[in-house]
Amino acid sequence: MGGQIGYAEQVDNYPGFPQGVGGIELGRLIHQQATKYGLTTLVAEAVGIELREEQRVVKTTQGDFIAKAVIIAGGSERNKLGVPGEKEFIGKGVSYCATCDAPFFNQKTVAVIGGGDAAITEALHLAKFATKVTVIHRRNQLRASRILQEKAFSEARMEFLWSTVVEEIDGENSVNRIRLRQIENGKKSTLDVSGVFVSVGSKPSTGYLKGLLPLDDSGHIVTNDRMETEVAGIFAAGDIRHNSARQAITAAGDGATAAIYAEKFIAR
Repeated sequence: MGGQIGYAEQVDNYPGFPQGVGGIELGRLIHQQATKYGLTTLVAEAVGIELREEQRVVKTTQGDFIAKAVIIAGGSERNKLGVPGEKEFIGKGVSYCATCDAPFFNQKTVAVIGGGDAAITEALHLAKFATKVTVIHRRNQLRASRILQEKAFSEARMEFLWSTVVEEIDGENSVNRIRLRQIENGKKSTLDVSGVFVSVGSKPSTGYLKGLLPLDDSGHIVTNDRMETEVAGIFAAGDIRHNSARQAITAAGDGATAAIYAEKFIAR
């Protein structure tokens, strides 16, 4: 059970790609390789898991699937700001994926909300299209990795607003401006933009697992170092797992570990 391929435009820390590789391209290559060795893929939404003696029944929108072992790698979904105008302007200037929507903002000004790896990756991609990218972060420094920070601070089209939060997204038929508040002194301001890209973290896609598997306070699946959950035959890997490093390479390692121990579980 897996989620969507990551949207990262450029992955710079995955072994074997010294010049980096696009996130979607990396996902495509991994899928192509796995298919070569017998992977069958079905696109469906998992809505529940039932335990029936030695069987694990995965319930989906495409029917039920019975297995002895299940590996859950459903990833996570983007958090929302929860401010006025955000929902109303989705698809009209508000986006959660720069790789998908950046070309629509060619020669326009945009804002990126967030300061982690995902946010800075989004901002760097947008800088290839927009005339100006303003990164708005509620802290006074970025949380992104050093290599991404170096790229961001050297990008002439990028600017930064520190210790600032968005209070409202406003516009007519599409986004025209955002209303901001400076955390330290409460000062309010307005920034004219055509697009707002929200990248303020994510939440694991585990709502359908409540009551079946132990989850941490943020909803991530608790596993041991073998990727095993407390329910025999159910494993978890990647960003959906408690204490995941949230990196492509560690997710791949989680998946390999889960597959090894799932195979041992099936064979016993």
